[in-house]
Amino acid sequence: MNRFWKAVLLTTLVAGTLDIIAAHVHQAIIQGQFPTKIFYAIAGGALGLERSLNGGAPAFILGVLIHYFISFSFTLLFFKIFPTITKVSANRFVNGAVYAVFVWITMTFIVLPLTALPDRPLSWNIHQVAGIFVLMGVFGIPISVMANNHYRSKSFSSQLVEN
Repeated sequence: MNRFWKAVLLTTLVAGTLDIIAAHVHQAIIQGQFPTKIFYAIAGGALGLERSLNGGAPAFILGVLIHYFISFSFTLLFFKIFPTITKVSANRFVNGAVYAVFVWITMTFIVLPLTALPDRPLSWNIHQVAGIFVLMGVFGIPISVMANNHYRSKSFSSQLVEN
């Protein structure tokens, strides 16, 4: 496996894990107890919520796989467009924050409406705004920082010189 794919997979693991931890913490704060159904709810996008909640371990595993597939997809996209992004802004924190907003918009207005989950109208409240800022901190910025490190590393620069 080459260096690019290792960086993408490691970044997926970090950002996807931080994101799901944040989701669990958020739900624990709202519910007052540790949430146990988040991965089932994610699988509900493919199976339907009721079927997923009754699906046992296979539904749980499907939820984990879907979550990390989505994380991988957004990570790979960022790594692919990173060279273009840095022509507009060299600030990895701004790039990550803006990318997180892009991810939120894509998930909210494109991906989630296409799932088998029940429609939920968008309502702007403190939880939505806080969620976007959390997504910036646990998903967008880590992806941007890790992509920046990958593209700026000495071995990558030397590969450019050799080619």
